[in-house]
Amino acid sequence: MSLDYKLTQVLNRYYELRDMLARSTHETPQEFIKLSKEFSEVEKVAETIIQLRDCQQQIQELEAIMNDPTMDRDFKTLAEEDFLIQKKRLSELEQHIKILLLPKDEDDDRNVILEIRAGTGGDEAALFGADLFRMYQRYAESHHWKFEVLHFNDTGIGGLKDASAQITGRGVYARLKFESGVHRVQRVPATETQGRIHTSAATVAILPEAEEVDIVIEEKDLRIDVFRSSGPGGQSVNTTDSAVRITHLPTGLVVSQQDEKSQHKNRAKALKILRARLYDLERQKRDAERAATRKTQVGSGDRSERIRTYNFPQGRVTDHRIGLTLYKIEQILEGSALDELLQALITEDQASKLAELDY
Repeated sequence: MSLDYKLTQVLNRYYELRDMLARSTHETPQEFIKLSKEFSEVEKVAETIIQLRDCQQQIQELEAIMNDPTMDRDFKTLAEEDFLIQKKRLSELEQHIKILLLPKDEDDDRNVILEIRAGTGGDEAALFGADLFRMYQRYAESHHWKFEVLHFNDTGIGGLKDASAQITGRGVYARLKFESGVHRVQRVPATETQGRIHTSAATVAILPEAEEVDIVIEEKDLRIDVFRSSGPGGQSVNTTDSAVRITHLPTGLVVSQQDEKSQHKNRAKALKILRARLYDLERQKRDAERAATRKTQVGSGDRSERIRTYNFPQGRVTDHRIGLTLYKIEQILEGSALDELLQALITEDQASKLAELDY
Protein backbone atom coordinates (compact mmCIF):
# COMPACT_ATOMS: atom_id res chain seq x y z
CA MET A 1 0.00 0.00 0.00
CA SER A 2 1.44 3.39 -1.02
CA LEU A 3 1.68 6.19 1.55
CA ASP A 4 -0.48 8.48 -0.60
CA TYR A 5 -3.26 5.86 -0.78
CA LYS A 6 -3.11 5.40 3.01
CA LEU A 7 -3.35 9.16 3.55
CA THR A 8 -6.38 9.39 1.27
CA GLN A 9 -8.07 6.64 3.29
CA VAL A 10 -7.42 8.50 6.55
CA LEU A 11 -8.75 11.79 5.14
CA ASN A 12 -11.88 10.12 3.80
CA ARG A 13 -12.54 8.56 7.22
CA TYR A 14 -11.94 11.94 8.89
CA TYR A 15 -14.55 13.67 6.73
CA GLU A 16 -16.95 10.73 7.18
CA LEU A 17 -16.66 10.87 10.97
CA ARG A 18 -17.03 14.65 10.98
CA ASP A 19 -20.29 14.38 9.03
CA MET A 20 -21.58 11.57 11.25
CA LEU A 21 -20.89 13.58 14.40
CA ALA A 22 -22.66 16.59 12.89
CA ARG A 23 -25.75 14.35 12.79
CA SER A 24 -25.13 13.17 16.38
CA THR A 25 -28.81 13.54 17.32
CA HIS A 26 -29.44 10.37 15.33
CA GLU A 27 -26.87 8.35 17.34
CA THR A 28 -27.20 6.64 20.70
CA PRO A 29 -24.99 8.04 23.51
CA GLN A 30 -22.75 4.96 23.30
CA GLU A 31 -22.32 5.32 19.53
CA PHE A 32 -21.63 9.04 19.90
CA ILE A 33 -18.89 8.38 22.48
CA LYS A 34 -17.34 5.72 20.24
CA LEU A 35 -17.40 8.00 17.19
CA SER A 36 -16.00 10.94 19.18
CA LYS A 37 -13.10 8.84 20.42
CA GLU A 38 -12.24 7.64 16.91
CA PHE A 39 -12.58 11.19 15.54
CA SER A 40 -10.15 12.58 18.14
CA GLU A 41 -7.61 9.91 17.16
CA VAL A 42 -8.01 10.53 13.41
CA GLU A 43 -8.21 14.33 13.64
CA LYS A 44 -4.56 14.88 14.56
CA VAL A 45 -3.36 12.77 11.62
CA ALA A 46 -5.87 14.37 9.22
CA GLU A 47 -4.79 17.89 10.14
CA THR A 48 -1.17 16.98 9.42
CA ILE A 49 -2.18 15.38 6.09
CA ILE A 50 -3.99 18.60 5.11
CA GLN A 51 -0.78 20.53 5.88
CA LEU A 52 1.15 18.01 3.76
CA ARG A 53 -1.22 18.38 0.81
CA ASP A 54 -1.00 22.18 1.09
CA CYS A 55 2.79 21.95 1.11
CA GLN A 56 2.74 19.73 -1.98
CA GLN A 57 0.51 22.26 -3.76
CA GLN A 58 2.88 25.10 -2.89
CA ILE A 59 5.84 23.11 -4.24
CA GLN A 60 4.01 22.53 -7.55
CA GLU A 61 3.25 26.24 -7.86
CA LEU A 62 6.85 27.19 -7.07
CA GLU A 63 8.15 24.68 -9.64
CA ALA A 64 5.88 26.27 -12.26
CA ILE A 65 7.33 29.69 -11.48
CA MET A 66 10.91 28.38 -11.62
CA ASN A 67 10.30 26.70 -15.01
CA ASP A 68 8.48 29.66 -16.57
CA PRO A 69 10.86 31.30 -19.11
CA THR A 70 8.85 34.54 -19.03
CA MET A 71 9.17 34.99 -15.26
CA ASP A 72 11.41 37.74 -13.83
CA ARG A 73 14.82 36.47 -12.65
CA ASP A 74 14.54 38.04 -9.16
CA PHE A 75 11.09 36.49 -8.73
CA LYS A 76 12.51 33.10 -9.75
CA THR A 77 15.29 33.46 -7.16
CA LEU A 78 12.72 34.08 -4.42
CA ALA A 79 10.72 31.07 -5.65
CA GLU A 80 13.85 28.87 -5.53
CA GLU A 81 14.55 29.93 -1.93
CA ASP A 82 10.95 29.20 -0.89
CA PHE A 83 11.06 25.92 -2.83
CA LEU A 84 13.97 24.65 -0.70
CA ILE A 85 12.14 25.65 2.50
CA GLN A 86 8.95 23.86 1.42
CA LYS A 87 10.84 20.71 0.35
CA LYS A 88 12.42 20.51 3.81
CA ARG A 89 9.01 21.05 5.42
CA LEU A 90 7.50 18.36 3.18
CA SER A 91 10.11 15.81 4.32
CA GLU A 92 9.46 16.67 7.99
CA LEU A 93 5.68 16.38 7.53
CA GLU A 94 6.01 13.01 5.80
CA GLN A 95 8.16 11.69 8.64
CA HIS A 96 5.76 13.04 11.26
CA ILE A 97 2.78 11.46 9.51
CA LYS A 98 4.50 8.08 9.28
CA ILE A 99 5.07 8.18 13.05
CA LEU A 100 1.42 9.13 13.64
CA LEU A 101 0.35 6.20 11.45
CA LEU A 102 2.44 3.64 13.35
CA PRO A 103 0.30 0.95 15.02
CA LYS A 104 -0.67 2.29 18.43
CA ASP A 105 0.22 0.31 21.52
CA GLU A 106 -3.16 -0.42 23.07
CA ASP A 107 -1.67 -0.05 26.55
CA ASP A 108 -0.03 3.37 26.03
CA ASP A 109 -2.81 5.29 27.77
CA ARG A 110 -2.92 2.99 30.79
CA ASN A 111 -1.75 3.83 34.28
CA VAL A 112 1.08 1.67 35.61
CA ILE A 113 2.15 -0.35 38.60
CA LEU A 114 5.83 0.29 39.33
CA GLU A 115 7.73 -2.48 41.12
CA ILE A 116 11.35 -2.24 42.28
CA ARG A 117 13.38 -4.98 43.93
CA ALA A 118 16.92 -4.86 45.27
CA GLY A 119 19.18 -7.30 43.43
CA THR A 120 22.80 -8.34 43.95
CA GLY A 121 24.83 -6.08 46.19
CA GLY A 122 23.32 -6.26 49.68
CA ASP A 123 22.73 -2.94 51.43
CA GLU A 124 24.15 -0.98 48.50
CA ALA A 125 21.62 -2.60 46.12
CA ALA A 126 18.82 -1.70 48.56
CA LEU A 127 19.99 1.92 48.74
CA PHE A 128 20.15 2.09 44.95
CA GLY A 129 16.65 0.63 44.73
CA ALA A 130 15.43 3.47 46.98
CA ASP A 131 17.22 5.97 44.72
CA LEU A 132 15.35 4.61 41.70
CA PHE A 133 12.03 4.68 43.55
CA ARG A 134 12.56 8.37 44.40
CA MET A 135 13.65 9.07 40.79
CA TYR A 136 10.35 7.80 39.39
CA GLN A 137 8.41 9.59 42.14
CA ARG A 138 10.04 12.92 41.28
CA TYR A 139 9.59 12.27 37.57
CA ALA A 140 5.88 11.57 38.13
CA GLU A 141 5.50 14.77 40.14
CA SER A 142 7.18 16.81 37.37
CA HIS A 143 4.56 15.48 34.93
CA HIS A 144 1.70 16.11 37.38
CA TRP A 145 0.97 12.40 37.64
CA LYS A 146 -0.37 10.88 40.84
CA PHE A 147 2.18 8.65 42.60
CA GLU A 148 0.64 6.40 45.25
CA VAL A 149 2.91 4.09 47.25
CA LEU A 150 1.28 0.68 47.47
CA HIS A 151 4.02 -1.13 49.35
CA PHE A 152 7.46 -0.22 50.70
CA ASN A 153 9.58 -2.85 52.42
CA ASP A 154 12.51 -0.86 53.78
CA THR A 155 15.80 -2.05 55.26
CA GLY A 156 15.82 0.41 58.16
CA ILE A 157 18.90 2.26 56.83
CA GLY A 158 17.28 4.11 53.95
CA GLY A 159 17.18 1.28 51.43
CA LEU A 160 14.39 -0.91 50.13
CA LYS A 161 14.08 -4.65 49.71
CA ASP A 162 11.09 -4.23 47.44
CA ALA A 163 8.46 -1.58 46.78
CA SER A 164 5.54 -0.84 44.51
CA ALA A 165 3.54 2.23 43.50
CA GLN A 166 0.62 3.12 41.29
CA ILE A 167 1.33 5.96 38.83
CA THR A 168 -1.78 7.58 37.41
CA GLY A 169 -1.91 10.12 34.61
CA ARG A 170 -2.11 10.68 30.89
CA GLY A 171 0.16 8.48 28.76
CA VAL A 172 2.07 7.06 31.76
CA TYR A 173 2.74 3.64 30.25
CA ALA A 174 3.72 5.13 26.87
CA ARG A 175 6.41 7.13 28.64
CA LEU A 176 7.73 4.53 31.10
CA LYS A 177 7.29 1.18 29.32
CA PHE A 178 10.96 0.81 28.35
CA GLU A 179 12.15 1.10 31.97
CA SER A 180 11.61 -2.57 32.84
CA GLY A 181 14.81 -4.53 33.39
CA VAL A 182 17.96 -4.60 35.49
CA HIS A 183 19.44 -1.22 36.45
CA ARG A 184 23.08 -1.40 37.56
CA VAL A 185 24.97 1.07 39.75
CA GLN A 186 28.72 1.55 40.13
CA ARG A 187 29.80 3.70 43.07
CA VAL A 188 31.86 3.80 46.27
CA PRO A 189 29.59 2.94 49.24
CA ALA A 190 29.70 5.27 52.24
CA THR A 191 30.94 2.34 54.35
CA GLU A 192 33.83 1.54 51.98
CA THR A 193 37.07 2.64 53.67
CA GLN A 194 39.39 1.66 50.80
CA GLY A 195 37.55 3.77 48.20
CA ARG A 196 36.74 0.74 46.05
CA ILE A 197 33.92 0.92 43.52
CA HIS A 198 31.14 -1.60 44.13
CA THR A 199 28.69 -2.83 41.51
CA SER A 200 25.10 -3.46 42.59
CA ALA A 201 21.77 -3.85 40.85
CA ALA A 202 18.03 -3.41 41.21
CA THR A 203 15.20 -4.71 39.05
CA VAL A 204 12.46 -2.43 37.76
CA ALA A 205 9.12 -3.63 36.40
CA ILE A 206 6.63 -1.31 34.70
CA LEU A 207 3.27 -3.08 34.55
CA PRO A 208 0.29 -1.63 32.66
CA GLU A 209 -2.58 -1.43 35.12
CA ALA A 210 -5.35 -3.88 34.28
CA GLU A 211 -9.08 -3.52 34.89
CA GLU A 212 -11.30 -6.35 36.05
CA VAL A 213 -12.65 -6.71 32.51
CA ASP A 214 -9.09 -7.23 31.23
CA ILE A 215 -8.17 -10.03 33.60
CA VAL A 216 -10.80 -12.18 35.27
CA ILE A 217 -9.45 -13.75 38.46
CA GLU A 218 -11.40 -16.74 39.72
CA GLU A 219 -11.67 -17.14 43.50
CA LYS A 220 -10.94 -20.86 43.13
CA ASP A 221 -7.54 -19.96 41.65
CA LEU A 222 -6.50 -18.03 44.75
CA ARG A 223 -5.05 -19.03 48.09
CA ILE A 224 -5.36 -16.15 50.54
CA ASP A 225 -3.38 -16.16 53.78
CA VAL A 226 -3.66 -13.49 56.47
CA PHE A 227 -1.02 -12.70 59.05
CA ARG A 228 0.11 -10.00 61.43
CA SER A 229 1.92 -7.04 59.89
CA SER A 230 5.46 -6.38 61.02
CA GLY A 231 7.90 -3.54 60.58
CA PRO A 232 11.67 -3.50 60.03
CA GLY A 233 13.47 -6.09 62.13
CA GLY A 234 10.26 -8.02 62.78
CA GLN A 235 8.73 -5.53 65.21
CA SER A 236 4.93 -5.72 65.29
CA VAL A 237 3.15 -2.70 63.85
CA ASN A 238 -0.34 -4.17 64.05
CA THR A 239 -2.09 -6.29 66.64
CA THR A 240 -4.56 -7.83 64.17
CA ASP A 241 -4.12 -10.17 61.23
CA SER A 242 -4.48 -7.42 58.63
CA ALA A 243 -1.60 -8.39 56.28
CA VAL A 244 -2.59 -10.39 53.21
CA ARG A 245 -0.67 -12.83 51.03
CA ILE A 246 -2.38 -13.92 47.80
CA THR A 247 -1.08 -16.85 45.77
CA HIS A 248 -2.36 -17.31 42.23
CA LEU A 249 -2.32 -21.10 41.95
CA PRO A 250 -2.24 -21.49 38.12
CA THR A 251 0.85 -19.28 37.74
CA GLY A 252 2.45 -19.43 41.19
CA LEU A 253 2.53 -15.63 41.43
CA VAL A 254 2.57 -14.39 45.03
CA VAL A 255 1.64 -10.88 46.20
CA SER A 256 1.92 -9.73 49.82
CA GLN A 257 0.45 -6.49 51.14
CA GLN A 258 0.66 -5.18 54.70
CA ASP A 259 1.00 -1.39 54.52
CA GLU A 260 -2.66 -0.73 55.36
CA LYS A 261 -4.22 -1.37 58.78
CA SER A 262 -7.32 -2.76 57.09
CA GLN A 263 -7.25 -6.34 55.81
CA HIS A 264 -9.84 -5.33 53.18
CA LYS A 265 -7.61 -2.53 51.83
CA ASN A 266 -4.54 -4.79 51.79
CA ARG A 267 -6.50 -7.42 49.88
CA ALA A 268 -7.71 -4.84 47.33
CA LYS A 269 -4.17 -3.54 46.75
CA ALA A 270 -2.77 -7.06 46.46
CA LEU A 271 -5.40 -7.99 43.87
CA LYS A 272 -4.61 -4.82 41.90
CA ILE A 273 -0.93 -5.78 41.75
CA LEU A 274 -1.74 -9.41 40.94
CA ARG A 275 -4.06 -8.35 38.12
CA ALA A 276 -1.33 -6.11 36.67
CA ARG A 277 1.23 -8.93 36.85
CA LEU A 278 -1.12 -11.38 35.11
CA TYR A 279 -1.90 -8.82 32.40
CA ASP A 280 1.82 -8.20 31.97
CA LEU A 281 2.43 -11.94 31.54
CA GLU A 282 -0.07 -11.97 28.70
CA ARG A 283 1.55 -8.88 27.19
CA GLN A 284 5.01 -10.47 27.37
CA LYS A 285 3.69 -13.49 25.46
CA ARG A 286 2.27 -11.21 22.76
CA ASP A 287 5.51 -9.21 22.62
CA ALA A 288 7.55 -12.41 22.24
CA GLU A 289 5.40 -13.46 19.30
CA ARG A 290 5.78 -10.06 17.64
CA ALA A 291 9.51 -9.98 18.34
CA ALA A 292 9.92 -13.19 16.36
CA THR A 293 8.74 -11.35 13.25
CA ARG A 294 10.42 -8.00 13.92
CA LYS A 295 13.90 -7.23 12.61
CA THR A 296 14.80 -4.78 15.37
CA GLN A 297 13.42 -3.67 18.71
CA VAL A 298 14.42 -1.72 21.77
CA GLY A 299 15.55 -4.45 24.16
CA SER A 300 14.19 -7.93 24.49
CA GLY A 301 11.56 -7.09 27.09
CA ASP A 302 13.17 -9.66 29.38
CA ARG A 303 13.04 -8.55 33.02
CA SER A 304 16.51 -10.04 33.56
CA GLU A 305 18.06 -7.93 30.80
CA ARG A 306 20.63 -5.37 31.99
CA ILE A 307 19.37 -2.17 30.43
CA ARG A 308 21.23 0.69 32.11
CA THR A 309 24.32 1.50 34.17
CA TYR A 310 24.62 4.44 36.57
CA ASN A 311 28.33 5.16 37.09
CA PHE A 312 28.87 7.67 39.91
CA PRO A 313 32.68 8.11 39.69
CA GLN A 314 32.33 9.20 36.05
CA GLY A 315 28.98 10.94 36.54
CA ARG A 316 27.44 9.07 33.61
CA VAL A 317 24.36 7.03 32.83
CA THR A 318 24.52 4.59 29.91
CA ASP A 319 21.54 2.88 28.30
CA HIS A 320 22.97 -0.29 26.77
CA ARG A 321 20.05 -0.94 24.39
CA ILE A 322 20.66 2.17 22.31
CA GLY A 323 24.26 2.94 23.26
CA LEU A 324 23.37 6.35 24.71
CA THR A 325 25.52 7.88 27.47
CA LEU A 326 24.58 11.07 29.32
CA TYR A 327 26.88 12.76 31.82
CA LYS A 328 23.93 13.93 33.94
CA ILE A 329 23.67 11.30 36.66
CA GLU A 330 22.45 13.66 39.39
CA GLN A 331 19.83 15.31 37.14
CA ILE A 332 18.60 11.91 35.95
CA LEU A 333 18.23 10.54 39.48
CA GLU A 334 16.43 13.75 40.42
CA GLY A 335 14.01 13.01 37.58
CA SER A 336 14.65 16.28 35.74
CA ALA A 337 16.79 14.78 32.93
CA LEU A 338 15.14 11.35 32.74
CA ASP A 339 13.05 12.51 29.77
CA GLU A 340 16.21 12.69 27.62
CA LEU A 341 16.72 8.94 28.07
CA LEU A 342 13.05 8.07 27.70
CA GLN A 343 12.59 10.15 24.52
CA ALA A 344 15.69 8.58 22.96
CA LEU A 345 14.25 5.11 23.63
CA ILE A 346 10.86 6.08 22.17
CA THR A 347 12.52 7.60 19.09
CA GLU A 348 14.63 4.48 18.54
CA ASP A 349 11.56 2.27 18.83
CA GLN A 350 9.69 4.44 16.32
CA ALA A 351 12.65 4.32 13.92
CA SER A 352 12.82 0.53 14.08
CA LYS A 353 9.09 0.27 13.35
CA LEU A 354 9.30 2.78 10.49
CA ALA A 355 12.05 0.70 8.90
CA GLU A 356 9.61 -2.18 8.62
CA LEU A 357 6.82 -0.25 6.90
CA ASP A 358 6.07 -1.11 3.27
CA TYR A 359 5.55 2.45 2.05
